[in-house]
Amino acid sequence: MPVKNSTEMAELDTSSGGSHKKGPGVKKSPKKSTKVDLTPMVDLGFLLITFFVFTTTMSQPTAMNLNEPKPDKNNELEVKQSATLTLLLGKADKIYYYNGILTDPNSQFKSSDFKDIRQVIVDKKKATPSVDLMYIIKADKTATYKNAIDILDEMTISAIPPGHYAEVDMTPQEATLIHQTEAANGIK
Repeated sequence: MPVKNSTEMAELDTSSGGSHKKGPGVKKSPKKSTKVDLTPMVDLGFLLITFFVFTTTMSQPTAMNLNEPKPDKNNELEVKQSATLTLLLGKADKIYYYNGILTDPNSQFKSSDFKDIRQVIVDKKKATPSVDLMYIIKADKTATYKNAIDILDEMTISAIPPGHYAEVDMTPQEATLIHQTEAANGIK
């Protein structure tokens, strides 16, 4: 396809030249050249790309604010045993929980997962005066960081006010109880 001059760079020439004959006695109508100027389409494409690049916002990093108080032996909070729910995070997205102080593991120690734990949290919230309510969250060494964030999300979703839940280190008795329960249920 020969280029006639430099201003016709984005043209498409589909003319057949008119030298092709069909047969004797058939008059052929002269073919006219079809030219499509693609320059405006290229300009429009670049304008659209520029528009979307300038108007798109990149994904913002999300962060959770954790307000961790400094340890103060003189200002420790005393909590009623009946108003406390302890949540223990274990392997395989399992949560173990008990009310008050763990005196009889066989009757108090229960297990759940993240699908059902919200109802346990809400039930405790409904059954306890909001002034006394306290959730204690303890993560086992085998629990994942994702589970720790998920349980904090559950507190936010259940509208538990800050100061009514705390992350505390797990006791050896609780860790042993979790490992025994996981071994009995075949969780590896």
